[in-house]
Amino acid sequence: MPDAPKKFALIAGELSGDILGAALIHALKVRYPQATFYGVAGPRMVAAGCEAIASIDELSVMGFSEVIKVLPRILKLRASLIERLSKDRPDCVIGIDAPDFNLTVERRLREQGIKAVHVVSPTVWAWRQGRVKGIARSVDLMLCLFPFEPKFYAAHDVRADYIGHPLADELNAQTTQAEARRALGLREDGPLVAVLPGSRAGELKYLGETFAQTAAWLQTKLPGVRFITPIAKPKLRAGMEQAIAQHAPDADWTLLEGQSREAMRAADVVLLASGTATLECLLLGRPMVVSYRASFLAKVILRWIGLLKTQYVSLPNLLSAQPAVPELLQEEATPQLLGHEVYCLLRNPVLRERQLEQFDAVRAELKRDSAALAADAIARLLA
Repeated sequence: MPDAPKKFALIAGELSGDILGAALIHALKVRYPQATFYGVAGPRMVAAGCEAIASIDELSVMGFSEVIKVLPRILKLRASLIERLSKDRPDCVIGIDAPDFNLTVERRLREQGIKAVHVVSPTVWAWRQGRVKGIARSVDLMLCLFPFEPKFYAAHDVRADYIGHPLADELNAQTTQAEARRALGLREDGPLVAVLPGSRAGELKYLGETFAQTAAWLQTKLPGVRFITPIAKPKLRAGMEQAIAQHAPDADWTLLEGQSREAMRAADVVLLASGTATLECLLLGRPMVVSYRASFLAKVILRWIGLLKTQYVSLPNLLSAQPAVPELLQEEATPQLLGHEVYCLLRNPVLRERQLEQFDAVRAELKRDSAALAADAIARLLA
């Protein structure tokens, strides 16, 4: 008698999870043509054939204050998912990122004998490493986007596979700088710095003024330098405009609605907050200077109490054989020091090439058709 068609429950928490989930559904359909898919889904997952029993928007909240406001709704959604999936008993539940939500769901279902897979490892290797004990109870398989992560999990008896990063499949450095500038309506000649202070209000609060002051410093050293900033959300525009008006009023500065990748492609150097954007910048082949500032309390928790376990914080340095990206964090993130690093990259082709050589190697390592590898790993688990 042939096996019954496989049934997969997927839970995605953000836009990036929707992209990952859609690609994974397509790859799983190749292996299981009769399979059905349902869960917490976004528009791409729905288009790929996933029944949305809840919208991805219900989990897409950022920041402590936002989470507190919707916490009762999130807890109700989690309880209803656990109840439904316990009754349905899918062949596999696949949580995509959103670890604070998904790992609890995965653990409760795994305790009932349902296979649990988590896609995108939390940064447990970098800070709060004790979380790995909870992960070990929650998942049968962790699918990792970075090559150093499975080794960490192996030391804690957690089955983990490296699948590469989907952004490496999606992005490339082929678009020329001139093409990118033309597409944005920018002059093709002259130095251009992309300034990305972050996509959250808290990041803009701590870096917006500093980056505007850095731009003013650069103007004194390199007359004619221009700046471009993609505004991640409309509500952040006023804060960036105010920082520029107060600290760099004479700067030739273009603000875009989104279009962060286009801005990075157009730039000679990118000054940005540590985060996923640094990986995008690496994959797009643009030199960068990375910074981050947070509250004094956050610094105490991470550094002084010893919860942060890595020497570097930016993904390019964590992934490269020889860290080449300047990182200026907390009190080191001054306009003078940031400006000096950007200026050196603008004026010194050797420094730029040193970064780009490292980036090429990382891109080659990460580009692996991650969705196909993820589907293969899940198939092995189910077999």
